[in-house]
Amino acid sequence: MTKSPAHFVGVLVLAGTSVIPSAFAEVDFETEVRPILAEKCLLCHGPDDEKGGLRLTGIDFAVRELDSGDHGIVPGKPEASAVIERIHAEDPDEVMPPPDKAEPLTVQEKETLRRWIAEGAEWPKHWAYTDLEKPEPPAVKRADWVRNPIDAFVLARLEEEGIAPSPPADAVSLIRRLHVDLVGLPPTPDEVERYRRSLETGGDAAVSQLIDDLLASDRFGERWGRHWLDKARYADSDGYEKDRNRPDAWRYRDWVIDAINDDLPFDRFTIEQFAGDLLPEADPDQVLATAFNRQTLTNTEGGTDKEQWRR
Repeated sequence: MTKSPAHFVGVLVLAGTSVIPSAFAEVDFETEVRPILAEKCLLCHGPDDEKGGLRLTGIDFAVRELDSGDHGIVPGKPEASAVIERIHAEDPDEVMPPPDKAEPLTVQEKETLRRWIAEGAEWPKHWAYTDLEKPEPPAVKRADWVRNPIDAFVLARLEEEGIAPSPPADAVSLIRRLHVDLVGLPPTPDEVERYRRSLETGGDAAVSQLIDDLLASDRFGERWGRHWLDKARYADSDGYEKDRNRPDAWRYRDWVIDAINDDLPFDRFTIEQFAGDLLPEADPDQVLATAFNRQTLTNTEGGTDKEQWRR
């Protein structure tokens, strides 16, 4: 198949405007390539479908030999990559993406993919699977403003944007912010007065004590447990038109709150909810945790299958 010159040009002309990719800035996979693949490729070449043998969910899949004998992506060689050939095809039966599956790639998107492959088709791991690294705090102009390493990162960005840091919060504002953030409730007038006097005389040690007090509060688990309960679709009734009451739903809710307040490690937090009843010598709380699997809406219209409810 004859490829158009647009495959390999470094200067593209769009409606009279030159688009000149920088000779120095490499294509960023996360911000430039992944969005193209997600929007226009993965419907047919994702984990659920590998049309033609092509799967674009990782470089190990993308470089495999296709049903045609070609390779979807050949790092460093866009001219040998079937993906580049197919996105430039003019035959509706050959072009990717097919007209009925997604919007066609723009000229700039095609050039982005070509440059990415020419640069080696670097496909970084998802951030969740990369090794943790401790970054070095950046150098800043106002080093005297920095009181901990996190401040350095915040100040570096502020200086980059030409923004001066806000002045320190007064004691009452700090007390309120910490309460709302950590326990989700404003402080009482008595708490404000008590902590205000402590902060005005105790400095950083008093701030640490205030934070410790809030972390030790039962309200902390209630505040942060809400996020997980929302994800689990927790409710006190079934929903739908019957919307029957769930009189014991609170037991699972309290398990989540207690788990957070007790600093239950996240691996245990998830395992016990998914399969606590299958653990060796599972205790009642671990069995209770599996109520996670019975959350969300429940429709009893037309009857229920009792076997579905048997543990």
